[in-house]
Amino acid sequence: MSRLAVFSLLVAGALWTSALLNSGGAWASTAPPKAEAALVVRNTQGDTLVSIPMPEGATWCLEWNHSVTSIRVQDCYRHDAGRMVLERSHQPDFAAGLGHVLGRGRQVSDGAGGYWIEDINEPVPGNRYRLRVGSLAVDHRLLHEGRRISLSEQAADQAVTIQLQTGQLETNQVDP
Repeated sequence: MSRLAVFSLLVAGALWTSALLNSGGAWASTAPPKAEAALVVRNTQGDTLVSIPMPEGATWCLEWNHSVTSIRVQDCYRHDAGRMVLERSHQPDFAAGLGHVLGRGRQVSDGAGGYWIEDINEPVPGNRYRLRVGSLAVDHRLLHEGRRISLSEQAADQAVTIQLQTGQLETNQVDP
């Protein structure tokens, strides 16, 4: 075999190898890449106010000051197999509208006069819910990985949709 033929084979082999590596290989899955999940807050016009990457197993809380007593309340969620799941709730007092419902999780002391309702584990229908964001005195805020994001600073007295967006078609809808 001539040197030119050997060189041509080497170049062709290198090009084929490069193409194979860049394509993921002939044995690679042809399934589309999995969409990243995110916690998304949208206003009623569909504008995104907040978007936080939320991989499988990640947790976050919605925290606010109770409108009557001003105590801090938290509802905490997790991303569980593509679902938004209410995991637990912190309530420092039995103020109006608060309290443990028998059969819905278990109440445990927080050691400071309040309590946690643990093991609620309720999937949120449609992976989303509407919230009428309170004033700055109520200060609805998202807590995630040590960050606090005030929804009241962006949308006080407005309705928003809080949603775990997993890439499914229904996740782009905004509740009326």
